[in-house]
Amino acid sequence: MYNPEFWEVQLEQFDLEQFPNEANAWHETGEDQFYRYLREDQVHELADQVHGFLSEFLTQKQCEAVILYFIYQKTQQEVAEVLGISRRVVSQHLFGICRNGKHIGGAMNKLRKMCAQQGIDIQPTQTSPVFMETSPEYLATSA
Repeated sequence: MYNPEFWEVQLEQFDLEQFPNEANAWHETGEDQFYRYLREDQVHELADQVHGFLSEFLTQKQCEAVILYFIYQKTQQEVAEVLGISRRVVSQHLFGICRNGKHIGGAMNKLRKMCAQQGIDIQPTQTSPVFMETSPEYLATSA
């Protein structure tokens, strides 16, 4: 049946098997997978250490934004939709704003200070260069 909203190309399994896995847009090498798992483990370990302090140091909205953005890997737009606020406000909750050359507010500033006080190392360890360029966790800790 023809559906103008959705075009589907029918292929046999044999035809699909003719393409090597490396040609797949989502192909992940063993090394990529290793670094992804390593980074996921680091994020979860850090999340376990920091989770207990979140409600002490952050507002409820900041806490919710941090959990959705960093733990559940939602985009700022997705976080905004869940919390019922604008994407700009989510960004302010996470990273603060710059006013008169000073960085004001933001959960990340508070978390960095809290982690420093508690002796928690939040800097990423050795990871793949490609992952470090695109990782929101790395960008957040390197700002």
